[in-house]
Amino acid sequence: MTPREEETADPGAGLDERITGALVGAAVGDALGGPVEGYSPEQIAERHGGRVHGIVGPWHGDAWPTARPLAPYHKGDGHVTDDTLMTHALVRVYARVRDHLDAYAVADHLVPDLMTNPRWIPELEREALPLHRVFLAEKWLVTRLHYGHVDPREAGVGNIVNCGAAMYMAPVGLVNAGDPRAAYAEALDVAGAHQSSYGREAAGVLAAGVAAACSPGASAESVVSACLSLAKDGTRAAIEDVRAAARGCPDMESALGALRAAVAPYDTVGPDYRSPSLGARRPSRLHAIEELPVALGLLLVARGDYRRAVLGAVNYGRDCDSIATMAGALAGALGSPVPEDWAKAVAEASRLDLWEPARTLTAVAREVFTEDVRRRRAHERAFALLGGAGCSD
Repeated sequence: MTPREEETADPGAGLDERITGALVGAAVGDALGGPVEGYSPEQIAERHGGRVHGIVGPWHGDAWPTARPLAPYHKGDGHVTDDTLMTHALVRVYARVRDHLDAYAVADHLVPDLMTNPRWIPELEREALPLHRVFLAEKWLVTRLHYGHVDPREAGVGNIVNCGAAMYMAPVGLVNAGDPRAAYAEALDVAGAHQSSYGREAAGVLAAGVAAACSPGASAESVVSACLSLAKDGTRAAIEDVRAAARGCPDMESALGALRAAVAPYDTVGPDYRSPSLGARRPSRLHAIEELPVALGLLLVARGDYRRAVLGAVNYGRDCDSIATMAGALAGALGSPVPEDWAKAVAEASRLDLWEPARTLTAVAREVFTEDVRRRRAHERAFALLGGAGCSD
């Protein structure tokens, strides 16, 4: 598909369809990207005899239980990773609070959920505490908030700066559907318990992008424009450069190298994803995580098409499960359909109901919007009584 062809997103999709598309789309992207995470496009093509076009098995085949560096995780065969586990955990927090969230909600609800409630972990093929699966940057939440009793608003300071918060921030955008600025502000608050610097910024911008994608008539271009209207510092610069590169890509194959080249000056990890540079993942106003700008660039090249955006993310490699999670959430929120066969296969392989979190979050989003309207009207009446602008019912 060329940049001049029609976009495939459904402008008439309603809230239910967009929330379902975003959450199911994120999980499916996560599962497709998991088995090739950490490798380059060239290594992926060599391993699979060409580009990946759907669900594939583990990188090391039947040796996955002991093969390093992935053991003991069964990455592949449709298994979701920690990106989806954290996303669903955040949905459960919304289901409990049934209002906007902040850093204290993370401390009061998300951390106990990770620590005390065993759940089916697809990559471990058994029930376990989610805490036992998540990466060290997510275990930081428990260390700082449960054991360290740090102020939740500041707990993210000192953590490695990565995409750990951004990867599960789509629910914030969905609860604020159609209001990118509100999504950005709420996500920054929530992510403060987990990340700092450009990792926290990416969480806010991803949530804003998802909220923008939910707007009727939204397109890949309008989503990226909404992100740029809010993004700061290196994150904004990285998105600008990736957008410029994406506009020059006639197809997804050409985008794989072009987007990497555009984001490389902002990425601290370096060219070898498995051997990060000495300056990797440290706070900076000049840098950005790689995953978010690339996901937005792929969305542009795909013109909002879910299948193309997610497969582009998968074949990009590096942290491609998180890139595909973000691209899948954005394309799904735009209304581009998630392939039904992929969704069913991932749900069956992961032993997860991918649609239940969407039903839950849709109900919460409607409740929150009703409460927002009540609060806004109360503010309008108070402001009018103070001699401000007139209010209207």
